[in-house]
Order: sequence, then structure tokens, then C-alpha cells
Amino acid sequence: MRISTKGRHAVMAMVDLARQGNEKPVPLAEVAQRQKISLSYLEQLVAKLKKHGLVKSMRGPGGGYLLGQPAEAISVYQIVSAVDVASQREHPVFEGDNLTARQMTDQLWLKMGGEIEKFLKSVSLADVLHRNS
Repeated sequence: MRISTKGRHAVMAMVDLARQGNEKPVPLAEVAQRQKISLSYLEQLVAKLKKHGLVKSMRGPGGGYLLGQPAEAISVYQIVSAVDVASQREHPVFEGDNLTARQMTDQLWLKMGGEIEKFLKSVSLADVLHRNS
């Protein structure tokens, strides 16, 4: 599993939405300003999050974005994988006795990535908010 800058920014934006948007929608411009990231970049990330049902939008005056599900039901893994297809790539399995050093070390990094993935699946957005991760 690979965590890109997109994934990190998406998690940061979701934490911001969860903190600010208890009852009312949060304008993305406010999130972008608080988190010091480009509004257009944030809009791209949020479009992907919306496609996966992690956020929902409200139009009109006082509009903005809210979490699409309770914070307890959203894992950090869901957020990261929603915005970054590279984090979900299939990886080859190397078998046999004559593996190259590269294949052996690739197995090590793949296993480590699997442990990271397992951890991120176990941490909810609510855990991050309450600093329980």
C-alpha cells in the first residue's frame, strides 16, 4: 500500500469536514484556507470522495459538504483508496526457491504494505478525531 500526497490531503480534508460540519455544510473554500491547500485541488479530491459516498454536497446559500456517513463508519483506508488508485494496485506473488534479491525484498515491502493497509482499515475517521489511532 502506498499513501500519496493525495491520500494525505484527503484524510486531512475529511478530518476538517468532520470537525467543522457537525450540523451544517462546510464550504470547500473554508477547508482549503484552513488547510492551506489549493481550492481546485481540493475540489478534485472531494469529487472522488463524493463518488465513493464518503461526502455529500448541499447546494444553495449555506451550502457546502458534509460527511456522507458517520465518522465511525469511515475508515482511513476508504479515504485514501477513494482518491488514489495507485494505493489499490495488484501485486505479484513470488514463489519458489530461486528468487532474486529484488523479488525477496519486493516481498518484504509488499508485506509491509499489507500491514499498513490492515492498520488503515482498522482506524476510523472518528478515531483520528478523538486521537485514538
